[in-house]
Amino acid sequence: MSIIKLQDLYFKPYINEAEIATIVKQLALQVKADLPKEEVPIFVGILNGCFLFAADFIREFNGDCEVSFVKLASYSGTSSTENVKHLVGINEDLTGRTVIILEDIIDTGNTLQEIYNIFRDKNLKQLKVATLFFKPDVFKKELPIDYIGKSIEDKFIVGYGLDYNGLGRNYPAIYQLSTQPKMKNIVLFGPPGAGKGTQAEFLKDMYNLVHISTGDVFRFNIKNQTELGLLAKKYMDEGDLVPDEVTINMLKAEVNKNADANGFIFDGFPRTQSQAEALDAFLAEKGEQINGMVALEVPEDVLVTRLLERGKTSGRTDDTDESKIRNRFNEYNTKTAILKDFFDEQQKYYGINGVGSIEDITQRIATVFDTL
Repeated sequence: MSIIKLQDLYFKPYINEAEIATIVKQLALQVKADLPKEEVPIFVGILNGCFLFAADFIREFNGDCEVSFVKLASYSGTSSTENVKHLVGINEDLTGRTVIILEDIIDTGNTLQEIYNIFRDKNLKQLKVATLFFKPDVFKKELPIDYIGKSIEDKFIVGYGLDYNGLGRNYPAIYQLSTQPKMKNIVLFGPPGAGKGTQAEFLKDMYNLVHISTGDVFRFNIKNQTELGLLAKKYMDEGDLVPDEVTINMLKAEVNKNADANGFIFDGFPRTQSQAEALDAFLAEKGEQINGMVALEVPEDVLVTRLLERGKTSGRTDDTDESKIRNRFNEYNTKTAILKDFFDEQQKYYGINGVGSIEDITQRIATVFDTL
């Protein structure tokens, strides 16, 4: 989960899909347990917001039931209004029936009051209310709420049926209103020999960014025998891969040390989709995001020539063996393809022509960076 933008506002991750599913299931179980064994309730969903909640709740209810809907409105933008309009009612004969209202969220209680007014003269056996979310700090009415999935603070939320000016209902998780991100953060990618390190130095100076190289971070932590460095060394000495959690915690420590930065260049991280997801989640907690993945694209044969030439003076044996070089490219392409798809789905992937002078390539990256 990462920061999303809907029209003029930004929203950060708040409640994920798994937690929502757990809440819905628990609500359904509570309602089922309170009903007489043979009773068939009527569930009435309050549109538009409850359509996802109602669908999931009814599936979890696992029993005979009837379903209907009523449409009300009490929101304009991000503020609840005092006027609730009764737009569409229900026509069923509810005499002697148990009606259970399914609401996505109850805040001031204005909509809830209208619901009670609608059903006052229906000769029901009983009326109960089940709400996915409840804002106790702003609830103004002396009205019963029988089932509450989760009480939340009074901040505007979207997703899972909830919207901002019609947008955001389709997101499977819940996002909370946030401030506009202040940083510009990029993931800088490129195959061996593409000049990634050189470009990172130029970009760092041009935009006053902090360059975080995974290799440098590892070496620093191991050399200074930090807790994370000792842990990483333990895995490496045993011939095991360092777990994502250790790597991510090192990166988090670097970000936290530079909380006032204009942004970060992440170099060599993430390398897997799980790492990319973890980075998104970490930055989103801070109200920040990855603005783009910038990948230097250079034909493989050009890179082989560069690395073989570099190997004459670099002292690196893996720069002198063409088969080893091409194997590194294969590994890079396999990993990058996954990450390319990940960032492309977010419309954050930017392929940059990495052939030309250092200055020309820097300018190409800068042109993209200025649009982020």
